[in-house]
Formats: sequence, C-alpha cells, structure tokens
Amino acid sequence: MSAAEISPTAVARARARRSGQKQLGRIGTAVALLALVGLVAAPFLVYPVFLMSVLCFALFACAFNLLIGYAGLLSFGHAAFFGGAAYFTAHAMKEWGFEPLSAILLGTVGAAAIGLVIGLLAIRRQGIYFAMITLALSQMIAFIFLQTPFTHGEDGIQNVPRGMLLGVIDLNQPLAMYFFVLAIFLAGFGLVWRIVHSPYGHILQAIRENENRAISLGYRVDRYKLGAFVMSAALAGTAGATKALVTQIATLTDVQWQMSGEVILMTLLGGMGTILGPAVGAALVILLQNYLAAVGFPVTVLIGIIFVLCVLVFRRGIVGEAIRILKR
Repeated sequence: MSAAEISPTAVARARARRSGQKQLGRIGTAVALLALVGLVAAPFLVYPVFLMSVLCFALFACAFNLLIGYAGLLSFGHAAFFGGAAYFTAHAMKEWGFEPLSAILLGTVGAAAIGLVIGLLAIRRQGIYFAMITLALSQMIAFIFLQTPFTHGEDGIQNVPRGMLLGVIDLNQPLAMYFFVLAIFLAGFGLVWRIVHSPYGHILQAIRENENRAISLGYRVDRYKLGAFVMSAALAGTAGATKALVTQIATLTDVQWQMSGEVILMTLLGGMGTILGPAVGAALVILLQNYLAAVGFPVTVLIGIIFVLCVLVFRRGIVGEAIRILKR
C-alpha cells in the first residue's frame, strides 16, 4: 500500500480524534455549568451546613488528587495539613480575633509550611517508603497537636466564631457562609485545573509516567515533586481552615491518620487523575456518612464494600469510567 493510500486514512483518523476531543470538551463544559447552577441553587433545597462540609472535603480531595493523580505520589500524611490548618484558623479566630479571610490565609500558610518540612524529608524517597515517611511524620505532628496547650488536647478548640467577612458580611448567616465557602471551593478547584493544564502540570505527569526519562531530559525532578507537595498541602490546608469555620470546631479527628485514609478513599472512588472525580467521591462519602449515621448502619462497612467493588469493577473510579465510556 502506498503512502498516498495511507495518508487519507491517517488524516481521517486524526480528524475523528480531534472531533471526539472537542465533543468531550463540550460535554465537560456543559457538566461544569450544570454543576455550578446546581451549587448556586443547592442551599435553598438542602441543609447548608451539610453542603458546606461536602465542599470542604471536595477541595481536600482535589488537593490530594493533585499529588497522587498527577505527580504519582501517595501520601498518608495529608491529615496533618488539613487538621493543622483547622487548628491555626480556629485559634486565630477565637483567641486573636482575626478576620475570617485572614484566618483562613493563616491556616493555608501554616499548612504549606508543614508541607515544606515534610516534603523536604520525604520527597527523595519513592513508593511505599515515601508513603510510610509521610505517615510517620503526620503522626508525629498529630502527637504535637495533642500535647500543645493552644489546641486544648482531646477537647479541641470549640465554639469558633465565624466573624464578619471583610468587616461587612456576617458569616453567621447560613446563606452568606455557604456562598463564602462556595467561592473558596471554586477558587481552589480553578487553581487545581490551572496547575494541571499548565506546562508545570504536564511536567508532573511526565514525571509520574517515567521519572527516569524526565531526569534524562534535564528536569530537576525533586524540585517539581516538592512544589507539587507544598501546593497540595496548602490547598488541603485551605479546606481544613474553611471546615473549622463551618463546623466551628477543630479537633484531633481532623489531624489523625484516619482522615488521610478518608481522603484517599474519596479520590479513588471518584476517579484518581481526573479533575472532577475527587469532588464526586467526596460528595458520595460524606452523603453516605450522614445518611447511614442517621439510620444506625455501620458506615465503614458499606463504604468498605463500595471501595472493594470500585477497585474490582470500576478501577478508574466513577468519573474515570464515565470518561472512558464517553471516549469510546
């Protein structure tokens, strides 16, 4: 067969591929717009505090997905950033009288600082060694928070005031607080999307696929991975800081290893390596926890069953499988 005969076929396939990508992009845009409209209308139909908790954990899962889904680094220590930021923000609001946005920024910076320290110690290891180092350091930080006086030990920091946003908006009003949390989630989600689709994000994905090849091309792999780790920690801190204002409490539950396990579960259920997947997984887990707790069913049992089924049947997660079907 000559090149002239092959060329039209190749061109047709390329055009079909581009057409399919454009169609998938249009579907994604439509889904995003519908989700945005749903989020705006949701507080008028559903209990706002529940929705705010879902948004906080969705941002937490998206932050974790930035690390595992795009940089290929499995961390068992993300609870340190989530819970640490919650403590910093709660203390700043209750004891120092910070403005809410400033308190959340303080929690984010604190989580990024913890992430930088842990990242510098762990980033040179790979695989299970990296995961175990992050787990060990996270547990050490949890012990520090248990013993530090400002956290009030097992009682936690309770009755955290929500305050006045920029001195104007009263966040004690449920709708005002909801739209504030929604704005933070959309900003964090948009930042993750921008990072993933930037040249930096493409390099992270190249490192995930073949780290040795990335090194051979001259990339400072450790620096890229450390940057991803710190950014993921900062976003996880933003989620934890916001949750402290939503629930008005910061406790050891937020900083213990079980919280790291929950965010891994959320990410895998929704779809690791997808933009929307972790948010879907977080919504599913929080919905099950709240509904099953009301009826007295053991939550961990059902979530464990769903996780096993997802691993066996839907290995790409809910959103990952949906994207695969659409591509076909």
